[in-house]
Amino acid sequence: MAAAKNNTNWFAIGISIAVVVVLVALGALVVVLNNQASAPGTAPQSAIINEETGAITFGDGEDAVDTYVDFMCPICGNFEKSYGEQLQTAAANGDITLNIHPVSILNRASQNTAYSTRAGSAMYCAAVEAPDAALDFFNALFVNQPEENSAGLTDDELAAMAEQAGAGAAADCIADGTYMDFVDAQTDAHDIQGTPTVEVNGKRLDLQAGEITEMEKLLG
Repeated sequence: MAAAKNNTNWFAIGISIAVVVVLVALGALVVVLNNQASAPGTAPQSAIINEETGAITFGDGEDAVDTYVDFMCPICGNFEKSYGEQLQTAAANGDITLNIHPVSILNRASQNTAYSTRAGSAMYCAAVEAPDAALDFFNALFVNQPEENSAGLTDDELAAMAEQAGAGAAADCIADGTYMDFVDAQTDAHDIQGTPTVEVNGKRLDLQAGEITEMEKLLG
């Protein structure tokens, strides 16, 4: 009896294998891109930066106040006008530990210039390169806060402001946007949905419900 005819379609098999290879490659690419998008980037290191939380820390008081601020946020500006000096004085006196977290939730309000992220990165640059001037630079960012829905300040303007605050050493870091990925990653890591976000001794306050009084009690 004659042998059965071999009807294997090697062309179709080859096409199927090629499709599988392409799909696997695309899947791997998606994973890589997602990991890059969520990667924390370069982590700032300084004597005034908490490596675990990413906070820029001032003072060494037993009670801790954490503020999460977006430098484009007008409500953050109002918060600093109302409480900034009191918080910083309490930290300087050792009454509290003030932990400042630069975050970015209002990039959409800066005409595609990512001002919130760039300003946050600039703040970390000052904390790393000129820690003694970091608080003065922080205050300058709010004194000179751009309007929401504007393009914000340019990197050159941020560097010039840093220079005036005594943090001129941060200029190259600001120009390079060294900590931009870190700022965005911190925003996600701390689940920041709005600014300012305030925590007292680890408890996140509901500012709309009047819980700001818990912070005010620490300030006397």
